[in-house]
Amino acid sequence: MVKDLIYIIKKENISKDFLTNLLNTHSEIKFVSLIGIDINGNDTDEKIPSKVFINDIDLFFDGCAVQTDGSSVVLTGIATLNDAKVDMVIDKNCNWFIDYNFDNIDEVSGKPIGTLKIPSFLIHNEKYIDSRSVLNRSLSFLKKNLLSLLKSNPNILRTINPEDIEDIIINTATELEFWVKTPEELINIEDLTTSQDLHEQYWNITKGIVRTALEKTLSIMENYDLYPEMGHKEVGGVKSKIDSNGKYHILEQLEIDWKYSTALQSCDNILIVKSIIKETFKRHGLDVTFCAKPIEKVAGNGAHLHFSIFLKLKNGQKINLFHDENNEFMSSIAYGSLMGILKHYNIISPFVSNTIDSLKRLKPGFEAPVCTVASLGISKNIPSRNRSILIALIRDSKNPNATRFELRSPNPKTNIYLTLAAINMCVVDGIKYSINKNELSLLNELSKNYGDDSTYLEKNKLYRSEDNIFEKYSEDDRDKYFGKSPKTVYENMLHLCEENNYSILLKDDVFTLDIINSFKLSSLDRYIMEIEHRIFPEYKKDIELLMNNFKFNTKSSSLINLLLNELKFKLFSDTFDYLSLHSKMKDYIKDRDFKNISNLNIEIEKILDIFKTIHSL
Repeated sequence: MVKDLIYIIKKENISKDFLTNLLNTHSEIKFVSLIGIDINGNDTDEKIPSKVFINDIDLFFDGCAVQTDGSSVVLTGIATLNDAKVDMVIDKNCNWFIDYNFDNIDEVSGKPIGTLKIPSFLIHNEKYIDSRSVLNRSLSFLKKNLLSLLKSNPNILRTINPEDIEDIIINTATELEFWVKTPEELINIEDLTTSQDLHEQYWNITKGIVRTALEKTLSIMENYDLYPEMGHKEVGGVKSKIDSNGKYHILEQLEIDWKYSTALQSCDNILIVKSIIKETFKRHGLDVTFCAKPIEKVAGNGAHLHFSIFLKLKNGQKINLFHDENNEFMSSIAYGSLMGILKHYNIISPFVSNTIDSLKRLKPGFEAPVCTVASLGISKNIPSRNRSILIALIRDSKNPNATRFELRSPNPKTNIYLTLAAINMCVVDGIKYSINKNELSLLNELSKNYGDDSTYLEKNKLYRSEDNIFEKYSEDDRDKYFGKSPKTVYENMLHLCEENNYSILLKDDVFTLDIINSFKLSSLDRYIMEIEHRIFPEYKKDIELLMNNFKFNTKSSSLINLLLNELKFKLFSDTFDYLSLHSKMKDYIKDRDFKNISNLNIEIEKILDIFKTIHSL
């Protein structure tokens, strides 16, 4: 670790004079990069020489000094080829980071070359159209509405005068999972599934270069004031090996957790943490993937989202609005927040899972949720540890600040900015319902039986369970009691197709029709591109590999081989009077027939499951 490096610029220190002095006295910080977040959660990276930044610092602070080509990032339907100019405006109300390239050393200072990364907003035709802006607007909407509700219902605050409130803070934190491996490592699914079933990896000791890379990652995070809380092995992976040539063979899943922060800062922090992880492990010869489901049949990567709402008083005191002073499960505001999320999760879900990869992760048996249902805990004295539900109440009776919700569906590539923005809008809707109701009535409504009448929640749904969802309910029962889970990206986008379904998101122009449509179209575009250019080639490769490795060692081998060939024919072979499913899919994609693409996608997945089952006989 190089000493005397500047890693972070706190928002309270951001000024023209401070930046000019910093860049003039630290020759190693040679570049400035403005970071805007597009609709799909991608971050921009435009390298500006520090000297240019200093010369134009007035423009950067007071106007729009940088423009980018909006058609090159995901702003589908907004920044088009004939109207592509997008302005970038720096955000002076968050922390800025310096990112170092340890492979490129400054000749003058002997330190690694640094890039000052400045979170920014994207403006197109005088409208803020990026993910950070949407989250920013949702936070203002939540604060405005909640403050109004608290002032009109002062009994909620008991001894607190609403006039003593300085701010309302949404605290968030993330548990980030990822897989690491040596490059070109061969993956043995049987070894992985066996290791997972035996729980051989979870919280085991990290060793060798994985241990070194993990420890260095945590140390670097401390330099950025990210306050890591732990790093450990997750459930996936196999025991590392060294071959006769002294070469490591590594395939492991890890998790890193760090301290909570405010909502917008937390989202920015995720970007820098992912960058730190990738670069640090790369320097140790290890590849990292944040894909939601990088390996079939074993655990995927989650990024569980924790959040709560605090009051900040003018005297500096902070009060958790989710905590109940009488040691009940939670406050009426928390009940409303949870009920708002559960009732409207169908318009949150598209932002959480908008890729094939993300939906493949949400499968029964992998501690990933498939049902819109919550857990509060078996009793007030036994906190929830249910790993089969969507969202859990986390609480500690001895620590009021610990009361929060954990949403288990996000993955490392979820656009967390838009996800949190959608959550905020639904939370406000729920709190408006719960604000003047007592906790017991809200608990009863949340815990109602299927078919019981309900004022806010749907009659024919269950919303709370302390049971293992996968063991207690069949797939048909889960669909009945909790609602049918989307199987494809198209199915998950259906609730964003009718404005009436997502009108909550449009309030105060937090989300706009342009942004909703851009997100929906870009997600569907990616969906069909992945099917055509990634999924089908992978299917064909896997099938040919299975066929080539098939062994004729039983009396039924000839019949099994015949069935496998028939399935392969159905998928990929065209004749004079038969069009293969692959060819049908190409026609549907050409016509952008998303409904038939989705239906055929489901049919093909079932055939492949049959194929793999027959092959394993």
